[in-house]
Amino acid sequence: MLLAAFVCAACGLVYELELVALGGYLIGDPMTQTSVVLSVMVFAMGVGSLSAKRLTRRPATSFALVECALALTGGLSVLLLYSAWAWLDRYGATTAGVVGTTFLIGVLIGAEIPLLMTLVQRIRREDAGRAAADLFAADYVGALIGGLAFPFLLLPLLGQTAGALLTGAVNAVAGAAVVLWLFRDEPSPRTRLLLWTGCGLVLVVLAVAAAFTGVIERAARNALYGAQVRLAIQSRHQEIVLVGTALEARVPPQRAPLELYLNGRLALCGPDEYREHEALVHPALGSGPVGRVLLLGGGDGMALREVLRQPAVRDVTVVELDPAVPELVRRDAALSALSGHSLEDSRVRLVAADPLRWLREAGSYDVVLATLPGLPYDSREFYGLAARALAPGGRLVVRTDTVWATEATVRAVGLHTVPYTAADGPRSCPKAPPEPPAFVLAARTPPRLALAAPTRSLTTESLVGTAERLAAGRPGRAPEPRSLLD
Repeated sequence: MLLAAFVCAACGLVYELELVALGGYLIGDPMTQTSVVLSVMVFAMGVGSLSAKRLTRRPATSFALVECALALTGGLSVLLLYSAWAWLDRYGATTAGVVGTTFLIGVLIGAEIPLLMTLVQRIRREDAGRAAADLFAADYVGALIGGLAFPFLLLPLLGQTAGALLTGAVNAVAGAAVVLWLFRDEPSPRTRLLLWTGCGLVLVVLAVAAAFTGVIERAARNALYGAQVRLAIQSRHQEIVLVGTALEARVPPQRAPLELYLNGRLALCGPDEYREHEALVHPALGSGPVGRVLLLGGGDGMALREVLRQPAVRDVTVVELDPAVPELVRRDAALSALSGHSLEDSRVRLVAADPLRWLREAGSYDVVLATLPGLPYDSREFYGLAARALAPGGRLVVRTDTVWATEATVRAVGLHTVPYTAADGPRSCPKAPPEPPAFVLAARTPPRLALAAPTRSLTTESLVGTAERLAAGRPGRAPEPRSLLD
């Protein structure tokens, strides 16, 4: 019985972590998703515990039914939520699905403890305090094992979908073992047959789902990204999807442009990407020393390609959180060609690490380029560490979706700033943002917008023009700087 409690607790925590991770991947804002899942789960467990009072008359049978329902709900949760995200309104339907699934799983997990407590007392005939101590000890140790198994075993080896299905199968077997072995005398022969059949059907459903997982995921991705999905992988940090094959600026109607999606967000549009990466790199290289360059993010090699076009660059350090991105670029011929094979250049050192942590021990660089979205990177702490890594006369450039908040945060660490945008132009990818991306150039002294030489999309005059147009919309009151603690 204590082993059953241990296994059920491990499965329950895996379901909880799956929902937290999936909500962060699909909806974004991981902090909010974690808070929603944890709070709804704890509330639902209380509801489930109260509901289990009526089930304690036949605890073994009820426990088997609860475990079968939990195995089916938890095991299929990832596949169903991913499908809802792809086929329905991605954010509204997925948010409702995450909350609803979390509540249902929480109710079922909450019902486990009262039923297990009743069954333990039937076996050991001891007072409730001692039985509760043993049961909660097994429960908490199981939660520890489940919590460690998810990030270090299930996710890297099986992925989210297969990991959830396997956890559901374990859950169903645990429920069947308690009733059909330890307490086989409680249910009548007819009820026992129905329980055997129910547990078997749950395992069959999970096995069929596992067999058709690839088909379902491919259909969902085609509905979301179009029919020309060439590759989709789930790394430890994000879902990476590559679409299309064409590299030309003018793409024939029957061929989709090369697109790279990270967690459903368009990260790269092949025919148009040069405008963004030229704007990120060349204003920083155009007015000062450029011997040593630090690129935070940019594992796709596109910004790196622009950096390496400057002959005065001696070495470049690329710090990428997700090593799966540069691995994909090296492996895929179209991406590798688009990046100019920049990751293979002898001047490049690629580091797989969290940029915020890595910056604590960074050396001195003439240029620091940051392409990392959102917290914790768009924060006073991050920009303070980046500013510390600037050599005398060094420049920092940040790509941002919230230009004025980012500028206020960069200024809060003592740097002078000039916001500007990439060059505008036609959009080859349907899901590309309607406006060109914005950037903030910063230095210890007031920076000057300049280019060492014209690029395909920018001249010094057009670059200054983007800054003037952006400045015309500057708010009268600057936003508050962003901090990790705030």
